[in-house]
Amino acid sequence: MRTLRTLMTVVLAGAGLLGLAGTAVAGSPSPGPSAGAEETAAPTEAGTSFRTATAIKPDQRATADASTGDYLYWVLPVDAGQRATVKAKVTLPQSARHGAATWQLDVYDGLRRHQACMYGARTRTAAQDAGSVELSCTLRTVRAWGEPWSNDPLPGSYYVRLTVVDLPKEDLGLPVHAEVDATTADTGGAHAVDGTLAAPLVPGASTATPQAQESTAPGEPAALGEPDGGWSSGGWSDRWLWTAAGGLLAALAGLAGYRFTRGSGRPPQVPPGV
Repeated sequence: MRTLRTLMTVVLAGAGLLGLAGTAVAGSPSPGPSAGAEETAAPTEAGTSFRTATAIKPDQRATADASTGDYLYWVLPVDAGQRATVKAKVTLPQSARHGAATWQLDVYDGLRRHQACMYGARTRTAAQDAGSVELSCTLRTVRAWGEPWSNDPLPGSYYVRLTVVDLPKEDLGLPVHAEVDATTADTGGAHAVDGTLAAPLVPGASTATPQAQESTAPGEPAALGEPDGGWSSGGWSDRWLWTAAGGLLAALAGLAGYRFTRGSGRPPQVPPGV
């Protein structure tokens, strides 16, 4: 039993070190702006195409005044292991309208592939006398890497498009006010994969020197932004801690079972001292 107690002490000490390491990683302060730095003001306009999409950040509410029938575009960064939820609210004009209007919220990844919503109302019809309409779309968890034939959401820029898809022609051009905000939630190692992209799917990622392509001229990509803390490598996840803990517990169970089943090594019918 002394050997078993020693083994249990070593295993518990190792598990404690793993826990302390995980706590240190989770509790370490992430780099951020200085206390005196001002937060970036929320955008008050939207782009009209993929190339002119207005950059927004997660948990930032963007607004835009537009005309009914315009295509409104925003772009935000979503990293591996994150699940994004995009919500939009359109305040309809107070003037008399001629009928119901159907609004639609679409999300595209860095390859401009349309991404399906896990849940949420991405298309809704506002009655003729409705004052506003709200839409939402929760995407699938972004993977660090995917097969070439798959349509998996990958790390990079995600484009949000808001527009009306059906309404009486007489209502085209009426003023509307749009609000869009996006949130991201970390799903943990359950959705981690072995592999990572060479670079996130953002504008300019396919060029040898993407910095040289950045420009503030009209018509250029609106944002080459990245999440707070930078893009993850995709190689580390909390699955490593669970794997190590599982291995230690399996070793402990195996040695304890061996200890209890092998007995004292002496047949029961042989008297002690013989």
